[in-house]
Amino acid sequence: MLRLLNKALDHLEEWLIATLIGGATLLIFVAVVHRYASGVPYIQDYTIRWDLSWAQELCIFMFVWMAKFGAAYGVRTGIHVGVDVVLRKLHGRPYQLLVTFGLLCGALFTGVVATLGGNFVWHISQTGQTSADMEIPMWWAYLCIPLGSSLMCFRFLQVAWSFWRTGELPHHDHGHVEGLEEEAKMGGPA
Repeated sequence: MLRLLNKALDHLEEWLIATLIGGATLLIFVAVVHRYASGVPYIQDYTIRWDLSWAQELCIFMFVWMAKFGAAYGVRTGIHVGVDVVLRKLHGRPYQLLVTFGLLCGALFTGVVATLGGNFVWHISQTGQTSADMEIPMWWAYLCIPLGSSLMCFRFLQVAWSFWRTGELPHHDHGHVEGLEEEAKMGGPA
């Protein structure tokens, strides 16, 4: 059951990141093309008269949300930024203790950020403050702080537990291209 929930959370995380970055990219493209097409003589008469003044603000919010959830994804997959110069020199018990300490510090930090972020979101929701262009409640935009930080804290704890049990950290092979091993097995180009 727990494995199924983790798998669902993994897919939700990946879907959210991909949707946010794809949607923001598409929105920026449409806004830029519309802005330039609206200023070109002869073409401007045929362009749709859309007010896309809100597009920049929405893209900023989308990228902030994507970054918060992307950081949690980075912890889970081993691509999050980390300084491991000293770790690479250690072996055995000192290595285990230092890695575990670092992961638990990451969990503590993101847990504190999630708690303080939740408090901030609660207080800002009481003010009725809205965003400048879209006029949505600002607490909606700031909600990514406690949600993304909570997920990141969970991922740090998840990696720490897995490391403590197996001694393995998630790592990313920069030479790996997803889908190629399936093609090779089927006899396709590799």
